[in-house]
Amino acid sequence: MLKRLAQLLQEAPQLSLFGAEAPPPPLAPPARVKAVLGPLCELHLGEHRVAYELRRARRRSIGFVVGSEGLRVSAPRWLPQADIERALLQKSDWILRKLVEQRERARRVEAARIEWRDGGSFNFLGRLIWLRLDPEAKGVRMDESGVLLKLGLPLTASQEQVRDAVQTWLKRQARQAFEPRCQHFAAALGVQMTQLRLSSAQTRWGSASADGSIRLNWRLIHFAPDIIDYVVAHELAHLREMNHSARFWAVVASVLPDYQQARARLREESIIAE
Repeated sequence: MLKRLAQLLQEAPQLSLFGAEAPPPPLAPPARVKAVLGPLCELHLGEHRVAYELRRARRRSIGFVVGSEGLRVSAPRWLPQADIERALLQKSDWILRKLVEQRERARRVEAARIEWRDGGSFNFLGRLIWLRLDPEAKGVRMDESGVLLKLGLPLTASQEQVRDAVQTWLKRQARQAFEPRCQHFAAALGVQMTQLRLSSAQTRWGSASADGSIRLNWRLIHFAPDIIDYVVAHELAHLREMNHSARFWAVVASVLPDYQQARARLREESIIAE
């Protein structure tokens, strides 16, 4: 098995479902989990050659997970390999679609990575903003063009110094942008917001408590105003419906009839950059 694994890792044409460009390297598991997840296998799904990790476990059915490391399959210990491959072929459309989505997400993550330096750029309210280090500038301010953010830092400033200065500015801008939108939608929904707090959560854009307090991720300031409005309306709607039932979505639609478009864009663009 180890000889077969080495052979697979050395083969070049491993996964060819992303166009005519040179194929990416084999989807191998991290070294620290190889022994747990099991051997690396491969199968042709249509015209695509796909690698997957196979884990045998005490279970009754086959499970499929497509993540950042590729495809992982969990199968009962007693199930023949032929049955596993038959199940993979039956799920091939779903597997290939998810692998493409993961690859595209990885590309978006790379594209969204902010370079904290002179000439770097980031999104602010859905617009691309450029960074300019200017030792003669005072503090952090937007120039008249609205696309250049000047920082009173020397050109030799470290990435950490630039990041901290810009993020401090972004958090101030986030509160200034979020508060009036919260007041607008609270009035429209007939609810009372008792407090607005900014969060730095890595997996949530917002939350609401029964006492009327709202938390919004300050990184929402990177998105266009209509996406921010969706998250604000979503959280404030929870002050009327603390669930995600049909009634809850009806409340959201009462103030944002086209909320589904903004929701879809948020999911598509949700790459939290540091």
